[in-house]
Amino acid sequence: MNRSDRPWEMPVAAALCMGAPIFAGAAMDEIGLGLAGSLGGLVFLHLPATGLAHRMSWLMACAFGMTASHALGMLGHLVPTLVTPMLVIITILVMMVCRFYAAPPPGGLFFVMAAAIGAYSPVHGRDALAQIGAVSAGGVLAVAIGFFYSLHIVSRSGHPEPVRRPTTSLEIVVMESVVIGGFVGLSLLAAQALQLTRPYWVPVSCLAIIQGVSVRAAWSKHLHRTLGTAAGLLVFLGITQIPLGPWGIAGMVMALALVVETLVVRHYGLAAVFITPMALLLAEGGQGNALAAPWTLMEARLIDTVVGAIIGVMGAACLHNTRFRNWVGGKLRRLWPG
Repeated sequence: MNRSDRPWEMPVAAALCMGAPIFAGAAMDEIGLGLAGSLGGLVFLHLPATGLAHRMSWLMACAFGMTASHALGMLGHLVPTLVTPMLVIITILVMMVCRFYAAPPPGGLFFVMAAAIGAYSPVHGRDALAQIGAVSAGGVLAVAIGFFYSLHIVSRSGHPEPVRRPTTSLEIVVMESVVIGGFVGLSLLAAQALQLTRPYWVPVSCLAIIQGVSVRAAWSKHLHRTLGTAAGLLVFLGITQIPLGPWGIAGMVMALALVVETLVVRHYGLAAVFITPMALLLAEGGQGNALAAPWTLMEARLIDTVVGAIIGVMGAACLHNTRFRNWVGGKLRRLWPG
């Protein structure tokens, strides 16, 4: 267990960002749009511990990126063969931005998740446009809550030191992003080859692992994520035995978000126990038939996590291998002017 440096208000604000859109959707009898808005609410988790101006500019940029990622993922509905190349490109661009600005965790994870969920979302046409609007509205709400939260924190703790621009290089910004994007695409191809019913979880699990700072960290995260997911599926099974309804789903997601954001900086494996049911409710809560057959959903989620985590560990091993880095870096330098 690690010590937490987060103020207690942060998990509360994060839970509000994720729960409020679902409550709004339940009130309008549009739980699907509420869950999409909660996806946009994840933007709050990218709030940096910097000055107020930098906090808000970064958070607004993340809100735009989340909406754009989800919208680009939904373009896969028009041409399904473009889903994998589109996800690879989104991953590369997102990781390049995160590495250029040395963005802290969760890094590019939620942007790729938004794109993957959008690519395999069952809605089409006008419903798809409404879902993109809901994600955008959730992002706007997260920015607003982030503003008032930042006012409170800055007034209490004072302005932090100005942010120094991190040192970057071709290897860190471009090469690592290309390798990560390649393995994320490979994980989605593996999911399609195995004909998994919900392939969008595989690239998300892959990216969560490959972002580790070392092979050992990636392997440790793989173990924590797999065991945490297995335990979290049992928690999800217990939740499905409760007749929740739209209002109950909103309350449950808010409660799980509060627990996750309290635990994730203390112990990732323990937080994964609660991340799993929360993620399943966000992705599947709008489809009542999915929650009515929890065993099928649980089996698919566990297989997706294992497949994605294995490919993520392979990618981390390549990413931290000197010979592999030199080979990929040499190829990229030929394309890089100067």
